[in-house]
Amino acid sequence: MLILYAGTIFLSAFLLFQVQPIIGKMVLPWFGGSAAAWTVCMLFFQLTLLLGYLYSHLGGRYLAPRRQAWLHASLLLVAALMLPIIPADSWKPAPGGDPAFLLLGLLAATIGLPYFLLSTTGPLVQHWFAQERPGSLPYRLFALSNLASLLGLLSYPLLFEPRFTLKEMSTFWSAGFGLFAVFCGALALNGGGRNAAPRGEDAEAGTPIARDSLFWCGLAAVPTVVLMSATSHLTANIAPVPLLWVLPLAIYLLTYILCFESTRWYRRWLFLPLMATLTPVLIACSTYPSLMPSGIMWPTLLFCLAIFVYCMACHGELARLKPPPAQLTAYFLTIALGGAIGGIFTGLVAPHVFNDDYELALSCIAAVCIVGAASVYRQPNLASHSRPIKAAVVCTTLLGVMWAANAISPSTPTIKGRNFYGTVKVKDTGSGKERVRQLTHGVIIHGRQFLEPSRQHWPTTYFGNAGGAGIAIAASRHGGPQHVGIIGLGIGTMAAYCRPGDVYRFYEINPLVVQFANEHFTFLRDCPASKQVAVGDARLVMEAEPAQQFDVLAVDAFSGDAVPVHLLTQEAFAIYFRSLKPGGVLAVHVSNRYLNLVPVVNQAADAFKRTAYLSDSGSDDARGLKASTWVLVGQREQLARFTSLRQLPAAPDVRPWTDDYSSLLGIMK
Repeated sequence: MLILYAGTIFLSAFLLFQVQPIIGKMVLPWFGGSAAAWTVCMLFFQLTLLLGYLYSHLGGRYLAPRRQAWLHASLLLVAALMLPIIPADSWKPAPGGDPAFLLLGLLAATIGLPYFLLSTTGPLVQHWFAQERPGSLPYRLFALSNLASLLGLLSYPLLFEPRFTLKEMSTFWSAGFGLFAVFCGALALNGGGRNAAPRGEDAEAGTPIARDSLFWCGLAAVPTVVLMSATSHLTANIAPVPLLWVLPLAIYLLTYILCFESTRWYRRWLFLPLMATLTPVLIACSTYPSLMPSGIMWPTLLFCLAIFVYCMACHGELARLKPPPAQLTAYFLTIALGGAIGGIFTGLVAPHVFNDDYELALSCIAAVCIVGAASVYRQPNLASHSRPIKAAVVCTTLLGVMWAANAISPSTPTIKGRNFYGTVKVKDTGSGKERVRQLTHGVIIHGRQFLEPSRQHWPTTYFGNAGGAGIAIAASRHGGPQHVGIIGLGIGTMAAYCRPGDVYRFYEINPLVVQFANEHFTFLRDCPASKQVAVGDARLVMEAEPAQQFDVLAVDAFSGDAVPVHLLTQEAFAIYFRSLKPGGVLAVHVSNRYLNLVPVVNQAADAFKRTAYLSDSGSDDARGLKASTWVLVGQREQLARFTSLRQLPAAPDVRPWTDDYSSLLGIMK
């Protein structure tokens, strides 16, 4: 029976966390490939976990063991009949609006019941174990559960994602869930806490005091916000892909494992000063990303270290306050409630209340304060350590006040807006003829325009005449009007190339970007061509509309610093080539500080028997140009005459990206 208990908990936790990146990657293309889609997925997981723990808590208190066993076995059977986990096309979002609640509904319909039952297993089985073995402590089973969760997460990017398609992984996962249902059903019907104490007695012993519950809830909520906001920062500015979802979540789980396995891993004297030191560093680096060294390694290390330190401190105090086994389900229920509160705050409240990404700074400050308060709670003999604790809390609080004052009243006026797709800012810099207005998404500049009237029409940033965008326009021009498609509006810089009679069609998923481009910049307003802006994910819109017959199609859609993965798959390129004229030019912007996307585009071009050329252009401060890298795909006679282009050799013999398969391993800088 002990092996059955451990095996059931291990398998359930493994499946619980492996399904998260699988389903997240399935639905990501439908929601613009944005980092916010993963944040909403994590909110769903937290809410479902809360419902699962509530079910375990109420069932353990108010249902007889036999009834609870039969109810659980019946639900397992129903969930097994709902497999496999493949979302229906009817859930694809309509253009415009906030798709957060639609995404929550999709997840509930696709994996809701299986995920709910997996989430009940940890507290429910530990509750059965504690009742069948009076006097034994089940918290090592909680550590085992988190170890299995960690293995489930890490196996995805390291073992499953590089080797299998999403459909294959869905099949494997469904088979694993069937095996789990057999194990858990057998455990329920053969054990299920038959030696339980009378329910009235258990209910009285299992009620924690209010102050304990508040600390449990707060110590679970704050690290959840740290995790989700740090992950959002990473995925918004590197790439919204499972590898960068999994690593922070794995660290989060590791802190649970260490803190609940033994008290020797968490040392208050070490982690509290570390938090107080890291807080200003994180605030500075998230606000001014130029402070970070280039490459993917250092930003990832910094934010992963922060997640480890803050979560280790909060979970360490949470483990110190764990109750007797009689309060076990109430304890886990309160932890799940805290996680859900943190998820709701980060995924739903913050995008509508804040006009900037303030959650990371706020959660870091809150972590120092709540850990400091928990350090002295129920420990009156802590006088020798109270002074450094108070110093850390006071210093961090003062830092928070200074940061808040600067955020509310910045020295340079900034127009800000935020929605599901992230934070958009407009800011003026420079002086005289060099004065420019720029748009940033997250921490990445997405367009600049000179405010001097004689320079307002200059194409700037990544769209200069000598760069990939300018060459694509020049190569596809002929005697008549030019039909141009642009995926990603930005500030409308590409409209600087338009002429009377031309037709320019922009695809932009973020309504806030459309609003800012029209209100604060003049590229669209001054363009003499016929202009159209289609709001919605470019792939979904282009799939639904007739072929546009573009002379040139520029793919310049970025989520922060990363091109959404679903716009670089072979299925996406099939849509692009269908929308182009036979002699049209496809221009893909692949500038990135962290990833080498050139081989990905080159492979897609090879798959369609097209020739790909590389354009690398340097920066020119006088004209407001930044260094950029584009891959142009078109007719050899069109592009070969541009001496700045370099024809790419045959794509390397590695697996091409599709909607069913993609991996960052091998393209990191």
